[in-house]
Parts: sequence; structure tokens; C-alpha cells
Amino acid sequence: MKQFLIALALTSTSVYAAPPVDFDTRVEALRNAVGVPGVGIAIVEKGQTVLAKGYGVKRLGGNDPVTPHTLFATGSTGKAVTAAALATLVDQGKIDWDDKVIDRLPGFQMWDSWVTREMTIRDLLVHRSGLGLGAGDLLFVPRSNLSRAEAVRRLRYIKPATSFRSDYAYDNILYMVAGQLIETVTGQTWEAYVKDDVFKVAGMTDSVSDDPDRFANPDRAQPHARMNGGLRGAGDQEVLDERDGLARNAAPAGGLAVSPVDMGKWLALQLAQGKLPSGGQLYGSAQAQQMWRPATLMPIAPKPPELALTQPKFLSYALGWHVQDYRGAKILQHGGAVFGFQTMVVLMPEQDVGFAVEINSEDGELVQGLVYELLDHYLGLPSQDWPARFRAFKAKRVADGLAAFKAKGAASAKSNPSLPLARYAGTYRDAWYGDVTVAVSGKGKTARLTLDFTRTPRLKGPLEVFGPDVFRTRFPVGWGEDAVVTFEVKDGKVAGMKLVAYSPLADFSFDYQDLDLRKI
Repeated sequence: MKQFLIALALTSTSVYAAPPVDFDTRVEALRNAVGVPGVGIAIVEKGQTVLAKGYGVKRLGGNDPVTPHTLFATGSTGKAVTAAALATLVDQGKIDWDDKVIDRLPGFQMWDSWVTREMTIRDLLVHRSGLGLGAGDLLFVPRSNLSRAEAVRRLRYIKPATSFRSDYAYDNILYMVAGQLIETVTGQTWEAYVKDDVFKVAGMTDSVSDDPDRFANPDRAQPHARMNGGLRGAGDQEVLDERDGLARNAAPAGGLAVSPVDMGKWLALQLAQGKLPSGGQLYGSAQAQQMWRPATLMPIAPKPPELALTQPKFLSYALGWHVQDYRGAKILQHGGAVFGFQTMVVLMPEQDVGFAVEINSEDGELVQGLVYELLDHYLGLPSQDWPARFRAFKAKRVADGLAAFKAKGAASAKSNPSLPLARYAGTYRDAWYGDVTVAVSGKGKTARLTLDFTRTPRLKGPLEVFGPDVFRTRFPVGWGEDAVVTFEVKDGKVAGMKLVAYSPLADFSFDYQDLDLRKI
């Protein structure tokens, strides 16, 4: 009889109800052990929020606690919200998922004219356009002074990495296009449409789609990161300037701020396939199925032995969601990371369970560890102490990165430039990014070069000699990843320059390598 009951439990849709016993104690212990200032967690079971809570503080060194209504920047988890906004327009008959973008957004243009004609609204959301990983991200990371419309216009100058619909490569810029399309179709900005026609309808009264609304709310978490340990991700936790993260032009790709309470409402809405507690619908079940339907197969990278159980057998991208398996169970999930924040949202449709973990730092090992503990809990699987495993994995990655970082510096024999500094000075132009300027500051022995990404105000700083015709940027700490700059010199003249990120752990959004800067 005992074996029968165990077998029955393992085949039920949800083995456990309610969060794990002593979950609050567990979260607090992990938060303190990892050094995360604040955490927000929401858990939904069978349409009901069973947990919406804050842990820790909004700002390091302060005593203002995280509350259930504290706003956290949620990064790319907002892609699903942009998809939901489009779903409401499909239900209204204003667009269709397979409409050609050019028919709904006049002036839209990709590098290839055939792709321009064939690109659909669905294609904007599923990372199969042919663009390379993170293509064009320097148009908004870190904060740019470009408008959304101008950033979208520059898309036509970004060369593809593969043929159309042939491969998966994550991008953000096409979600910017989706935001611009919403504005064109509705006459409202993406921010206004999400606020009025998604958040307000869904009862998500804390959540904001625009920075002024976030900064006006005192109940918001502040961003933090580790900056003084040799590379980003190592060292002591410190507070970042909240106004210098993601540019607003890219908000449709990940510019929302959501509280634990509102995360609970969002999870319940998703699991109910668009049905509202009031009985109405934000979007219909047909659109819910469209948004969850796999569209692009994703490569499955091998996991290290300690994380092998987390490796899916199936992984795909739908409309703003990853669809995959975890130890035989279907899950939908999406992570989000912006300067000083990380979030992960998970849906378990077969168990009718959803949960989200938000933090105001960049210590993703806490987020991942708690996510997999909750997955195991709701599947009735033995505890694996996933936080410890992810912490060990992160520690090794950072240690390896620091070793490579130091080796790169040691291997770069410093010498004098081959040309007088004034010969490197000038304006360098890339078709999609625009202008980058190099100038000489100081005189005599104090003279040095400075580099200025003119459309990215925080990417500005001195260059230090790193080898013949090679320099390293020294951007202000916290604003961006440093780059190695190699000037192309031929017959005593500088023709252009190439850049690559200096840190081996640099985020893919610092896509310096995609720039082709020609001196003009």
C-alpha cells in the first residue's frame, strides 16, 4: 500500500501545495550567505497567490525593508509582456502574428531587402532573424541618447550573421521594433499602451513601464553590483546609479519594474491563459496558446557535472518565453538581467504553479538556486541544495575569469605607440552605431588619448597603451565593460579601429566586436 501511495503521488499534477516548510528562513539564510541586499518572491498555485513577499533591504547600508509592493527592474522577463500587448491587438483584429512587419510599420528595413519583405510580427519575437547574438545592443547598453525610432531605423545597417530563419540567436533590438510597431498601430507609445491596456487591465497597480513613474515611487529597490574585485562580478557589493542602466529606447525588450504582488497577478494571468479574476480576458486562450507555442529550436549547451540535472532534453523559444523540460516536466521560463538587478519567472502549466524570484543585485546564483529548489519541491523530487551548486559554479567561473583577466594584462607587453598620439585622433564611424571620437588630452608627458562613444554618454574615458597601436579603455567603473582597441595602421596612416571586450565575463550586450569603425 505504501508503494502504491508513493506512485500515486508522483503521478499527480502537483505533489506539494504551498511553499516549502521554513521557506522564509531558507531565503533569508541564502540572502545573507550570498550577500544579496534585497529579494522579492511570488508563488502562485491554482490561480491563488500563496506567497508575495520581500526580504532584506532596498539599498545596501539602509534599513528600508523590501515589501511585497517594492518595485524591482525585471529585465528581459518583460519580453513576455510586450508579446501579451501584441496579443491584445491580435484579439482586437488590428494585427495578426503573421502580418508582414513592413505592412504595419512603414519604413521598417533590415539589411537584406528580401528579409525586410518577409519578416513577420512573429519573427520579431522568436530570435530567428539572422542577426547575431545581441546585435545592436550598444544602441542602448549602457544608457544611450538615441530615440527608439532612430535605433530602429539603424537596424538596416546591421549585417546578418546567418540566413533568415535558419538559426537561433538572442537579440533585443527586434523587441524594440515590436514596441515601435505598437505605437504605430495604436497611436500610443509602448509605455502608455502597456500601462493602460496591460497593467491596468490586469490589476497590476504597482508595476510601471516608464522610468519617471518608477523614480517617483519611494517603494523601489536600488541596483547593486560587485565592481572592485578585478572584473564585474567580483569584489564587494556596492550601490549603482539607478538612472544609468538600460536606455528607454529598449524598454520593450526589458524595461519594466514589477513588485512581488504584481508578479503574483502576472503568473496567475499566464497560467489562466489570459483570464482575469473578474471573469474577463486580457487576451484570449487562442493567443495564450500562440505565445506558448515553440517557434525556434535553441541549442542545448552541456552543463558541468554538478548542474547536469538542470540540462533540458528539449529547449525552444516561443513568444517571449523559453519552453523546455525539467526532469520530465514541461516548464516555461525567462530570465532578466539589467544593471544591478536579476529576475527569473517560471511557469509549470501541468502543475498549475508559477513563481518568480527578483533580486536587486547581479548575484544570479541565488536566483537560479531558489528556482531549482522550487521546481524540485513542486515535482516532489529530493532536495539537491541547488544554491550551493550554483554558488560553486559561479565562484569557479569568476576565478577562471580573473585568471584570464590577469594573464591578458601580463601578456600584453606595454610599449610606445608606433605613431604620435595626434595621428590616432579623429572621428571613426560605424554604419549602425554612428560616431566614436578619439582625442588627445594633456600635453607633453601627460598627453594621452581619450575615447568617446558619442551616443552612449557613459562610455567615455582615457585610453592606456596596451601594445603597439593597441590601447585599453578605462571607462568609469560601473558604466560599461572596458574594451581593447586596436588601431589599423597602414603606411603610417590610421584607417580604422577594432574593439573587443576586455573581460572574459563581459555580457554579450557589449558587442564591440560587431563594430567596423572607419576613420573619416
